[in-house]
Amino acid sequence: MNTQFLDTTLRLFKYYKGLAEDAIAQISDEDLHWRSDEDQNSIAILMKHLAGNMLSRWTDFLTTDGEKPWRDRDSEFEDTVNDRTELMEYWERGWDSLFQAIDISKSHSLDEIVYIRNEGQSIMEALLRQLAHYSNHVGQIIYIAKMRSNSWKSLSIPKNKSREFNSQLFGQEKSKKDFTEAARSFNKKKD
Repeated sequence: MNTQFLDTTLRLFKYYKGLAEDAIAQISDEDLHWRSDEDQNSIAILMKHLAGNMLSRWTDFLTTDGEKPWRDRDSEFEDTVNDRTELMEYWERGWDSLFQAIDISKSHSLDEIVYIRNEGQSIMEALLRQLAHYSNHVGQIIYIAKMRSNSWKSLSIPKNKSREFNSQLFGQEKSKKDFTEAARSFNKKKD
């Protein structure tokens, strides 16, 4: 059960990471910093916040609180990283800390308690909490990127392609497959 849950959770986190990166790849460096107004977050800010959250939550997560004393959450919402390479490196560091934590969790009970701001939750609950949090922000990244892209390429089933997509899937034998790959592979065949 632990391994299956962790493998599925890892696959979902990687799926959302990939969606964000596919969206980010479709916009200019300038558009990484675009905001509809100063009260909104840019993609760069969302990326910085996600990476900061991951580094705080997953560094030494079994032995230290997930809200680290060194984390400055408020500064994550300041658009201070102008270089795409630097931003992507920070983004990768955050995701790497999460992926390492999932790997470490394989040798622990998912019922083991970890803390975020002194509030205990099981490892499973902490992972699910962050899966919801990260996928929410990935959705925001995709939405902003789609608004800013001059030639948006769908990350899922494109408009008016549902019948074709369903026909392709129903034309195959029933089997257990990773749903995260179906729509992405459908789009790649169109290239």
